[in-house]
Amino acid sequence: MPAPVILLVSQEHADFLLDEFGRYQRDYDLRTARSSAEAIEVILDLRRDGAQIALFVQDGLLPDAHPLEAFAHWRAKVPTARRVIAAPFEHFLALAGPMRPGLAKGKYDAYLLMPRGPRDEEFHGAISELLSDWNATVAAPEVDTVRVVAPAGLPLTSAIREYTGRMGMPTRVFEPDTDEGREVVERAEAAGVEVGWPLVGTPWRDPVVATSVRDVAHILFGSTTDDLDVEQVVDLAIVGAGPAGLAAAVYGGSEGLTTVVLEAEAIGGQAGTSSMIRNYLGFPRGISGMRLAQRARNQAIRFGVRFLNGWEVTALEPAAAGDEAHLLHTDGGTIRARSVVVATGVAYRKLGVGSVDALVGLGVTYGSAMSAARETEGHDVVVVGGGNSAGQAALHLSRFARSVTIMVRRRALEETMSAYLIGEIEYNPRVRVETCAEVVDGGGEGHLQWLAVRDLDTGEVARREVQDLFLLLGAEPHCDWLPPGLARDQRGFVLTGRDVPHEAWPDTRPPASLATTVPGVFAVGDIRAGSMKRVASASGEGASVVPLVHEHLAP
Repeated sequence: MPAPVILLVSQEHADFLLDEFGRYQRDYDLRTARSSAEAIEVILDLRRDGAQIALFVQDGLLPDAHPLEAFAHWRAKVPTARRVIAAPFEHFLALAGPMRPGLAKGKYDAYLLMPRGPRDEEFHGAISELLSDWNATVAAPEVDTVRVVAPAGLPLTSAIREYTGRMGMPTRVFEPDTDEGREVVERAEAAGVEVGWPLVGTPWRDPVVATSVRDVAHILFGSTTDDLDVEQVVDLAIVGAGPAGLAAAVYGGSEGLTTVVLEAEAIGGQAGTSSMIRNYLGFPRGISGMRLAQRARNQAIRFGVRFLNGWEVTALEPAAAGDEAHLLHTDGGTIRARSVVVATGVAYRKLGVGSVDALVGLGVTYGSAMSAARETEGHDVVVVGGGNSAGQAALHLSRFARSVTIMVRRRALEETMSAYLIGEIEYNPRVRVETCAEVVDGGGEGHLQWLAVRDLDTGEVARREVQDLFLLLGAEPHCDWLPPGLARDQRGFVLTGRDVPHEAWPDTRPPASLATTVPGVFAVGDIRAGSMKRVASASGEGASVVPLVHEHLAP
């Protein structure tokens, strides 16, 4: 397959940009054009040759089109490519005013100052981020870390690939009769493994037959309490590795607390499924949930934090009188901890339509499923949900799908979705919003093929052809493992601080702001009643809980 293309478009600076982008020559095919019309010709030629375009770069001074209109034309032909304006120094400030509002609408991805000399790493850092994002979400992996071998139509295969993708591990799926599939099967047979599907292979371990995503977590990151050397009581055990749990881990580890994080699924929680978070402080071009989560995990590991992936906490046994340790019971062993932070987040609610839920993994997905987006090319897709996660999923899917419909029961998105996402959705020609609607039925032969949708105003039910359905239906807490003495609200969210009823106070005063009714047990992030349900606020709570842990641990 030909190398992906970086297309540089400028009437006056094409040669300069070509020289400046020379550092990418090994991995990308650099092309130039001197007008929008010439760029269109190059795009059509590349498409005929089967080449992918990773990045458009223009200087904002095209001779035959407004720069934003040019981006719109190019985007219509190559929706997956990233788009950059690299303005020359003499025009940078003059162009900034009219150009930058287009960023808020998602018309392009970055407004940069054209390099004025060698080694402009600020410029190339931005370019590398965009190319990295394109490679992670659009291009097929050149080198894989995980190989999954399974016949087509196996729902667990999609779940495994989504998990490894969220963990930042390039994964490819092969059918058993391919050369790559046979190679993994032969390795399994040589190791004495009874072959079944899906068969999961990695470079450092013998292939295994997975029965669940948790099996894969143990294969890739498996450890036991013996590996942790936790015969001594740890200072802090964090249950859940979403943004709140990760922040608590980073700050706990950096301040010298012996810290363990237990996560039943993928690092990052719901935020880890977001294709692009644009309103997180410090990332002007946005960052994917996976990258944010993996960076935080690596940061915590640097401070000595230990992660137990694939470990589900089944029960919390509060410290008995005179005992310093709470007990966290898991299928991998028991962790003893002086303090516990509950950061398990929430799960998406189920649709409750049996015919649709029967097709999970076969065109129906709970969550955004970034890895499945590539397979929606040419499809008509429905996203059910009105929160930020649904908006981010719809915009990402629009890079691939023929059409994306955001379906909500409400009359508008403004009550539940951030304004910047609504602005991008309004501009995107492939995304439309359908209000006052709900899915009541669906079906297909081995894969989703149709949905029945009820109009909540008229009661009429219409059937439509749909190939993919993504369900992001809001929050449900997972608190069955918590002890009865830990107070929760009517919906099951954990009560903390002054939200705890007077009769449940553990002494004459209310608990501290993030403390629960069990001394030494804290709650942060989406699992906490009254939380904001945003990545930044969850991270803030995770950082804020560590001083309270110190106070609890103080003699």
